[in-house]
Amino acid sequence: MTYTVDEATRPALETFQRFDIDTQLALLWFGYLDLKEQLNPAPPQSVEAIAKAVFDQIQELSKEEQLQAQRDIINGANQTYNSLSPNTKLDVWLLLAQGMDNGTVIQVPSDYQLPGETDEFVALIKKLEFEQRVNFMLSVVQAFG
Repeated sequence: MTYTVDEATRPALETFQRFDIDTQLALLWFGYLDLKEQLNPAPPQSVEAIAKAVFDQIQELSKEEQLQAQRDIINGANQTYNSLSPNTKLDVWLLLAQGMDNGTVIQVPSDYQLPGETDEFVALIKKLEFEQRVNFMLSVVQAFG
């Protein structure tokens, strides 16, 4: 299956990719918090099983190794992740965010503040409709690998 970026979210994706890895991870986390009440994930069982297997591997690591595993995904260094379908990649990140939410995956420090240069980006994302935000997230996770 070929995946293409929605033209409405391309500027946000290009801006996102210019941030450092840890800022990208934080933005993914805050993006999840912004969308989680509206999400109704129901991936096919095959997608869910594969994503869960990747998530389980990460969850079993120490907190520092979990952080490095997420950085490796963003850097394109995780070959397993790179081979996944776009929807499976999105489900991996959803599971990671849920793990952060329940404390089984390393969390963004409670006192973390996004860098000032992300203000314009966050304002851009907030202007997008829900479906466009989901499409943006799909574009981001697909671009990682």
